[in-house]
Amino acid sequence: MTDASLVGLRVVADASLQRHRDGTVLMGGSPLRAMRVTENGARLVDRLLAGEAVPDSTAAVTLTRRLLDGGLVHPVPLVGPFGPADVTVVIPVRGELPPRLVHSVGPVARIIVIDDNSPIPIDTPTRTDGGVPITLHRRPVRGGPAAARNTGLAAVTTALVAFIDADCEPEPDWLLALLPQFVDAQVALVAPRIIPTEPVGAQSALARFERHRSALDLGVEPARVRARTRVSYVPSAAMVARTEVLRALDGFDEEMMVGEDVDLVWRLDEADWSVRYQPTARVAHRHRTRLLPWARRRFDYGTSAGPLALRHPGSLAPIETSAWSVATWALVAAGQPLAATGVVAATAAMLSRKLESLDRPLPVAAQLAVRGHVSVGRAFAAALLRPFWPITAASFLLVRNRRFRLTLLAAALAPAVVDWVRQRPDVDPVSFVACRVADDVTYGAGLWVGALRAGTLDPLTPELVSWPKPGRYTRWREGRRTH
Repeated sequence: MTDASLVGLRVVADASLQRHRDGTVLMGGSPLRAMRVTENGARLVDRLLAGEAVPDSTAAVTLTRRLLDGGLVHPVPLVGPFGPADVTVVIPVRGELPPRLVHSVGPVARIIVIDDNSPIPIDTPTRTDGGVPITLHRRPVRGGPAAARNTGLAAVTTALVAFIDADCEPEPDWLLALLPQFVDAQVALVAPRIIPTEPVGAQSALARFERHRSALDLGVEPARVRARTRVSYVPSAAMVARTEVLRALDGFDEEMMVGEDVDLVWRLDEADWSVRYQPTARVAHRHRTRLLPWARRRFDYGTSAGPLALRHPGSLAPIETSAWSVATWALVAAGQPLAATGVVAATAAMLSRKLESLDRPLPVAAQLAVRGHVSVGRAFAAALLRPFWPITAASFLLVRNRRFRLTLLAAALAPAVVDWVRQRPDVDPVSFVACRVADDVTYGAGLWVGALRAGTLDPLTPELVSWPKPGRYTRWREGRRTH
């Protein structure tokens, strides 16, 4: 892997990026960070954000890599080293293969369908309507989606492999938005946005909720994918990867019946490869819209947390917080906003000492402190009905204080209400909140079951960190020395 592949690349700013001190202080990314660059570095960022390509210099390439890895900017390559003819599509299936799927993948090198020992054997044509050859392989025993994908991976002869689930259908030219990302030699895997299939007829409230808040739809913003960031995984419903890189990591973990895609993404990141989410490429997916199958799937997703925690220690803490943030929100809950404001001011003052080389560190420190506390508050509220719902329910039932109950209920429902206000979906607010609560509780139930089965409490245990966390809010020092 070499950063020389970044020369000539164009980038776009992440929505979170803010610039201070004439562009020499950058804030944003996921997780939130501050980075300082020299005046030359600031001028380079000016040019990059104006649409210029990364110049052929070590300093420029190094700074661009830092910005990409931190999620402050995202690549927008126009061309890449691969085309559709360099891609083999692997489709794992058990049960039914919709005929339209194989004809929708486009002019790839080959399609390999893996029948995971379906009760009624799958049948496919030998070629697509566009002339792409189709190979069908039937596994003698059922091994699950990871095993089926690995069977297909072993037969791939092209540089890239694409995995598409049988309940998906890519939009035309979907690969043309993904393949240019591989111009960066460090990128090992790219995933599209997963959207719902077009509705047919009247839809239930649950179906309309899924259109706005599917676990597979990771939104409209591109991202560097890694644990404990805004986009911490990409689903294996559709993804494209370097064949040899996946083989070197032994492909998907066949012991995992769910969460194997998350595990693969995190292993790639741990091996210093980049994984990118590119939402301009879109693949339609038939979401579950009947209550029991939908809830069962949410529960299953939750059970993956335990096995993932054993394989990736420290990656699944439900909340990462400091004692200062705990104190801030405890005071807010106790009806002491002035005292909470004092704690925020104290943390800003401490953080400003970490930024002492700035001419005016306090405004930057104050913004970082406020954004950090707000982020933790959102995480606490979301956790009340996800990993902590048994504790939330017990507290609501056992504590007889009316004010406490109202505060707890308001905090637990706040994320759903805020989502509805922001999105204004075609679902009435009561139904939307009810679906969101059911989503969180069923996933949380699976999380508890998975964690207990695996014998670990990591997915249920908040991580207490120092404030400010040194590695997160002082990375600007590295930029200052280098650039």
